[in-house]
Amino acid sequence: MLEHKGIVYRRVDLLTGPHPLSVRLRGFPGHRTPIRSVDGRAHALLAMLDRAGTVPALRFDDQRIQSNREIARFLDRVEPNPPLFPADRSQREAVEEAERWGDEVLQMAARRLGLCAAAHGLDALYRRGNDGRLGPLLAAGEAMRLFAARTATLPFRASLDSERELLETLPGMLDRIDTWIGASVLGGATLNAADFMIAPSLALLACRHDLRHQLHARPAGALVDRLLPEPGPRDPYSARSV
Repeated sequence: MLEHKGIVYRRVDLLTGPHPLSVRLRGFPGHRTPIRSVDGRAHALLAMLDRAGTVPALRFDDQRIQSNREIARFLDRVEPNPPLFPADRSQREAVEEAERWGDEVLQMAARRLGLCAAAHGLDALYRRGNDGRLGPLLAAGEAMRLFAARTATLPFRASLDSERELLETLPGMLDRIDTWIGASVLGGATLNAADFMIAPSLALLACRHDLRHQLHARPAGALVDRLLPEPGPRDPYSARSV
């Protein structure tokens, strides 16, 4: 969204796991009540992490803003063009509905399916999760990635049973996204906050080998390509800055 607005920024990546402490040390508050739930319930560990602090977090001069949805509205206030929400009331309501669903439903489903795949073994992930549209998943190293995935399965309820249930409901979720694309709520001439909310979750789903073809055969796949194009092969001899 910052790039979409043409706002120059510096990105800070935090280590997965202790990142809530890193957020608090940078002056961001936590949340009084949990903001994430799984199947309608907030696991004690997730609730604790939410209270400690979450990402994404944006520091803009002396202001600190957290969560995708709050950041989107803040950016529209400080830089109105290009807008992240339509001016027309009915169109804005449709975008906000898609944004909210992407935040509260799709994002958690994508996280849980990603964790299930990694917990089975990194070969279930495209490029073993080392790089791709979203960069390294969970951690830069494979050993830490596998450990983080298996550690997170309990609070995210990422079990074989939940994976099967999520895979059964996924086509309906993708149908919903395709319908929004057909109605130009998503993927229209001007990108909006819902596009930026939903595309990363689709990119995470596409990290699973068993879902890549299903996703890219749909209009939803074109939305991912538009916002998060697949990077080319990495040159093993090129320098990387971290």
